[in-house]
Amino acid sequence: MVLGILGRKVGMTQIFSPEGLAIPVTVVQAGPCTVTQIKTQATDGYNALQVGYLPTAEKHLTQPQRGHLNKAGVSQMLRHLREFRVEQPERYQLGQSLTVEMFTPGQLLDVAGTSIGRGFAGNQKRHHFGRGPMSHGSKNHREPGSIGAGTTPGRVFPGLRMAGRLGATRVTTRKLQLVQVDVERDLLLIKGCVPGVEGGLLEITPAKQVGNKR
Repeated sequence: MVLGILGRKVGMTQIFSPEGLAIPVTVVQAGPCTVTQIKTQATDGYNALQVGYLPTAEKHLTQPQRGHLNKAGVSQMLRHLREFRVEQPERYQLGQSLTVEMFTPGQLLDVAGTSIGRGFAGNQKRHHFGRGPMSHGSKNHREPGSIGAGTTPGRVFPGLRMAGRLGATRVTTRKLQLVQVDVERDLLLIKGCVPGVEGGLLEITPAKQVGNKR
């Protein structure tokens, strides 16, 4: 089984369980994806599949991208390419189509995407810092405060949490439950929220164990 598929976030809604409970779900338009390259231990040093998603016009791709897809023998140009590790790459063929049929309701998924960009933000919004006193005369309501000693070390340590750009980074939400699979419309209904804006690209993979957590 391939370890992932690409899709786009459609939006959120709710469905009702047989017990009558309202379940908040994110609707994801996933696949179909096309296998555009097969990497093996002998040729590349690891086993993986490169898959393409979202048909597009040739003018939207560079010449190397068009050449790569033509070499794979795909029937149409694809906008997004991603790799997923597999254990047995010989089970797949170039041009093979991958759909949501690989997933089953009830399994846990990891969903990765680009989080919503919030622009330039201060410490309170970006890092959840507490504010200063709000009493009369205070001029330190939302200031960052001290960022280090003056004489020793006489500098600001790298990585200090300060104001800056918030969001627009890669975020992975782990162990989300797959509630429903709509094979006819290539839809996945995932419980809870996933990163990114509506229409944003998502990578959906079966959940994997992280660290020593159980």
